[in-house]
Amino acid sequence: MSERRTLDVSGLPPYEISNQAPLFWGQVLMCLIEGTLLCMLIATYFYLRLGIDVWPGPGVHPPGLTLSSWALIPLVASCVGSYLASEAAKKDSRSGMLLGMGLNLSLAVIFLVLRALDWNSLNFTWASDAHGSIVWTILFLHSYDIVADILMTAVLIVIVASGRYGPRQRIGVHVDSVLWYFLVGIWIPLYGVVYWAPRLIGASR
Repeated sequence: MSERRTLDVSGLPPYEISNQAPLFWGQVLMCLIEGTLLCMLIATYFYLRLGIDVWPGPGVHPPGLTLSSWALIPLVASCVGSYLASEAAKKDSRSGMLLGMGLNLSLAVIFLVLRALDWNSLNFTWASDAHGSIVWTILFLHSYDIVADILMTAVLIVIVASGRYGPRQRIGVHVDSVLWYFLVGIWIPLYGVVYWAPRLIGASR
């Protein structure tokens, strides 16, 4: 009978703050699920367009480009904060995590304010017609995810600032950046659909 070999792993850290951590892949899978839903909304947008002669409907103005385009600047720039926070979490740098998350949170709030102003300027609602329904649905779901991530980042800032954090919370900071990259990346095609599609494929077919 051969001798059983054992491997001593007692010296390994209980948590790995990297892209190999199970929580990281859990976050990636969640982003895939959320991305599938948002892609289905994009498909729904064009499906509805094919069945309607005038898009948007009579008297409905396409969403404005000014505020929505300006809002892209703080949104994309906020990724810098996420990156700094993620790298600081790997190095266990408290000040670095606070700096990165603070920058991310500030720019995310600016983006959200610009979106709220832009949303308020729309001259249609979800009940106006098919165009209004799908546009409001896209904006609502993406905004919901943005708000959820902002709240999660705010909680992490409080925990790290209080000093009551450990490897689990540092992993949370790292994977929080993954979700934010996704929310920023997915908004680019959604922005094109909501704000440019009615101008490129709108009016009468």
